[in-house]
Amino acid sequence: MTASYIPLERYKRKWIFNNHEIPVSEQEKQLIKPLTEKSSMELWNRFISNKSNHSEQFTKGDWGARSNSWKKADTWQTAWDSQDNNLPLLIAEDINWPDETCVYFAYDKYNLIETNWLTFKNNWKCFLFFDDGPLLFSTEQKQVIWFHQSGEFQVGHRG
Repeated sequence: MTASYIPLERYKRKWIFNNHEIPVSEQEKQLIKPLTEKSSMELWNRFISNKSNHSEQFTKGDWGARSNSWKKADTWQTAWDSQDNNLPLLIAEDINWPDETCVYFAYDKYNLIETNWLTFKNNWKCFLFFDDGPLLFSTEQKQVIWFHQSGEFQVGHRG
């Protein structure tokens, strides 16, 4: 599948990457690529769910609805609120992907952003300005992170 993208400057949530309190370098902005709705839907259907449009709607048959998909949990909100830009410790310790690994931050079926692991790690707080159940996954890796609006996250494996 060849993905199609929306220029970041035309992305409806572009402001999250232009926030003066959490600046994103111009070089890294080039690596933050919102997908079109069609490309988002194709990736979501293939790797997340062909039944549910949002992680909060996972149903029987979705790997995300199985309790054994989720191995560990912790909170992200405290790290997000801190002056430190580091990922929450559990994520930093558990996700050992190469920096160039292509990752997708999925807000819902029609709203995915492609970047690489290093760019996500450096700017994770910006991605989480919208925290209503997004998933971070890679097509190259089985691990996935599910961020909850409660300030918690789960690390698991997609099926």
